[in-house]
Amino acid sequence: MIYRPLYADKIMAYVDTPFVKILTGVRRCGKSTVLKMIMEKLKTERNIPEGRIISCRYDSMEYEDMTAKQMYAQLKGQLSNAGKTYLFLDEVQEVKGWEKVINSLASDFDVDLYITGSNSRMMSSEISTYLTGRYISFRIFTLSFGEYLMFKENYATVGDPRTELANYVRFGGFPATHLQAYSQDEIYTIVRDIYHSTIFSDIIKRNQIRKIDQLERVVKYTFNNVGNTFSAKSIADYLKSERRAIDNETVYSYLEKLEKAYLLHRCARYDLQGKEILKTQEKFYLADVALRYSVLGYNEDSAASSLENIVYLELCRRGYTVNVGKTREGEIDFIAARQNEKLYVQVTQEIRSEKTEKREYDRLLEIHDNYPKYVLTTDAFAGGNYEGIKTMHIADFLLSTEY
Repeated sequence: MIYRPLYADKIMAYVDTPFVKILTGVRRCGKSTVLKMIMEKLKTERNIPEGRIISCRYDSMEYEDMTAKQMYAQLKGQLSNAGKTYLFLDEVQEVKGWEKVINSLASDFDVDLYITGSNSRMMSSEISTYLTGRYISFRIFTLSFGEYLMFKENYATVGDPRTELANYVRFGGFPATHLQAYSQDEIYTIVRDIYHSTIFSDIIKRNQIRKIDQLERVVKYTFNNVGNTFSAKSIADYLKSERRAIDNETVYSYLEKLEKAYLLHRCARYDLQGKEILKTQEKFYLADVALRYSVLGYNEDSAASSLENIVYLELCRRGYTVNVGKTREGEIDFIAARQNEKLYVQVTQEIRSEKTEKREYDRLLEIHDNYPKYVLTTDAFAGGNYEGIKTMHIADFLLSTEY
């Protein structure tokens, strides 16, 4: 088990507090492993006896068709009489009515609760009703670039970070794909299985979708257009041109379900002049860039949008709320805000001409405030400042502690 301090240390700060700790994220991003890390730290750092730490994984066949009452009775029967019981409940969304169980346990017994789920029903109105003000959520992502390098060190020689970035773009960050030296085909097979299990279990089965071919076409369109602005109407019009009739509402519904399964992240546009979130022409990014290649095949031409996707995820990992910026003359890739902090980011694979350079810098120069502004690239000699705008290699930005 390779330690992931980004999450474990953050969650440990809430041990023995009255909050239910909820870990969410796409399937196989490492939620279960983070739970194991917390359990291990409780034993070694807090000297909690093993008998007071209870762990259940509800996507196991053992718990198939379990009711909420059965879940409650099972957990109640395992509570310790010798002090606080630490309950670690994995993939609880598989049990209908789990919210009531968690509420009852938290209210009636001396317990510290940690739960995970792979669907945003975890954060739905039901849990808000039962646990208002009594839970804290942690979004778990696939491996960051820094974590990827740390994982790789355990089975291979790690090269220069700028060189390794190309491998990270190609192979993504699902932890299971970086536990040993897998080939590209083996990695994409693992990721494809994650994709198919998510589509089937969290979308098709849960929502009883019958037109599976239609859903898959929407998925492929979205995966093909990472980093491009589009709408449900854009997809519907495209599919109609392919003689696949579908209405806007159905497309919107599919996109919403993909978001709820954490496969997609919606990134809205923010009008810098009007200072408002725009409701049209959003962008979507993937939970991990390897999803795209496992489904559509690897294509070097898509590297630029994959780099953009990677930067987006890194900003989210660090707790920023991220939007696409709309200016008078065009767009800024990302406006990232966190409490009183803000930064502006342009991502470009290479600056090959004065025209490209002017486009990337001029958009940022339109913004007249003192927040940090970055142009990120993979150019070998990236670095320096241009009228207050910092130019960085993407690998350096991903590993930086400056922001």
